[in-house]
Amino acid sequence: MANNVLSSLFLVLLLTALGAAERRAVVGNVVYAGDKTSVCFSDRFLTTVETEGGIPTEKRFRIVHLASRAELDAVPFVIMNGQEAFTLTGDERVNLKRWLDGGGFLLASAGCSSQPWQASFRSEMRELFGAEALREVPRDHALFRTLFTITDFSLSHGGSARFEGVERDGRLTVLFSPEGLNDTAHTQGCCCCGGNEVRQAEEIVADALAYALVE
Repeated sequence: MANNVLSSLFLVLLLTALGAAERRAVVGNVVYAGDKTSVCFSDRFLTTVETEGGIPTEKRFRIVHLASRAELDAVPFVIMNGQEAFTLTGDERVNLKRWLDGGGFLLASAGCSSQPWQASFRSEMRELFGAEALREVPRDHALFRTLFTITDFSLSHGGSARFEGVERDGRLTVLFSPEGLNDTAHTQGCCCCGGNEVRQAEEIVADALAYALVE
């Protein structure tokens, strides 16, 4: 269940962040490393954010190329996932860092708990923000209490989820899940391929979007 109240103040802040009540939040699905794309990531959380939180939200992802400054600037929140090793281009790095420092939010998820993808993502974060930039995000972080209060961090094949992130000027701008937040149970033609996905993925990603819009 969602928290009983998204307070009136919180709703005002959300609508102010969106610019107007009739404007809808748009989430980008990034194309990165030239031609790699985020696949098998459920968009169900977009409907959840609107029905549970009253936040006007587009119901489908928008394709956003990291190489395009204009495409990035048109969205407040993007998802990035995959299973293969990758290397961002120089333009992609410049654009992503500028966008994150300017208020954007990146949610990154290793598809199928892929070790090669995790290693590449960590390498890119070190390249952008320094060796110690990607740090553990504690479970009592405000993000996990934004729309839903998350108390279950269990994984589909046992164990407990862990999260890492990047903070800029005291604000979390990157949330990274090594196990996976793809929520493949609510996608068509996809599976977690033996990956150890986070059970509460839908609620956590919904929380991340709400957090990104107000922080």
